[in-house]
Order: sequence, then C-alpha cells, then structure tokens
Amino acid sequence: MRKIESATIGVILGAVPIIAGFLSGWWISIPFVPESWISKFAITGLAIGVLVDLFFLKTWVRNAYSMKPIVWMIIYLFYSIGMFGFFMGIPVFNIALALPAGFFMGGWLAYARADSNQMKKTARQSALFTTSVLALICFASATIALTSTSTASELQHMFRLPIRVTPAILLGIILCGGIILLFLQWWLTFKIVERAYAYFLHERLIK
Repeated sequence: MRKIESATIGVILGAVPIIAGFLSGWWISIPFVPESWISKFAITGLAIGVLVDLFFLKTWVRNAYSMKPIVWMIIYLFYSIGMFGFFMGIPVFNIALALPAGFFMGGWLAYARADSNQMKKTARQSALFTTSVLALICFASATIALTSTSTASELQHMFRLPIRVTPAILLGIILCGGIILLFLQWWLTFKIVERAYAYFLHERLIK
C-alpha cells in the first residue's frame, strides 16, 4: 500500500472513533450532568477516540482491503449522517463523500488486480450504493423542508428571489435539485473509482 493510500485510509478510519467519541460524550451526558460539564464529557470522549486510534489504527489501515464490505458501508453511512447533521439538513455537501468512497474502491480494485470488466461492475455497484444513501438523505431533507413553515420564506430571502416561493415552487425545487444531486453522485462515484483504479493499478504494475 502506497503512502497516499495509507494516509487517506488512515484519515477515513481514524476520524471515526474521534468523532463518535466526541458526539457520544456530548449527547449522552446531556440528560445526566450540568450544562457546564457537557463540554468536559465531550472532550473526554474525543480523548478516548484518540486512544483507540493509537492502539488500533495501524492495524486497521494495514488490513483495510481485507475488511468485509459491510464495515465500509457502515463507515460510509456514519459519515453521511454526520455530514447531513453538520450542514443542518442540506444534502448538497454529501456529494463530497463520493471522493473518499471512489478513492478507496479504486485502490481496493487495483490491490485485488481486478480486470476492467470487474472494475466497471464494482464501480456501478459502488455508485448505486452511494446514490441510494444520498436518496435517503434527500428524502429526509425534503421531509424537513416541506414540513417547516419557514422554508419558503428562508429560500426567498437567501437567494433574493423576485417572486414568492409557493409550496408548488418549493416542491419543484426539491424534486429538480434532488434529481441533479443523485445524478452527480452516481457519476462522480463511478468516475472516481475508475480513475483511482487506473492510477493505482499503473503504480503497482511499475513498482
């Protein structure tokens, strides 16, 4: 595994315990401790995540391509939900997750010395998975937007629209925007898997 692969995979895997520890310490402590203590529990959770990385991250990175696909699917879901929450229900930024997902799958295919047909099949499957996850994210975002009475006025103010945003216009924006996002997610994932596979396979063949 080349340095760029191990570094990227290390960031992907290493951030999970840290983020999970921080959020767990934060949210779990809310019902049980005074408000002034919540940040201390969050920092404690973050520190535990760092310790987990110190003990296990090197092994995880070394065995990354041997992990079962379900592990990586869960990690992708973790980041998808985190991205959705961090950007307050706006699904546009979830498209960025196509980058690490495609990068990893391309590297894994090159590591397995998959042929071109197998690569394209796996790239399509990966694109279908990431797009399906984004579809769920878009559905959740649309539900929030359509059930909120302030969404239309917020959109009108944000983009300084000259017309009033009616429920029909709002629904049209959601549908058109969602379709565009899903198409971009599928295309980006497929292309990044394809490019990463070609790059890493070339690097391994000349190594």
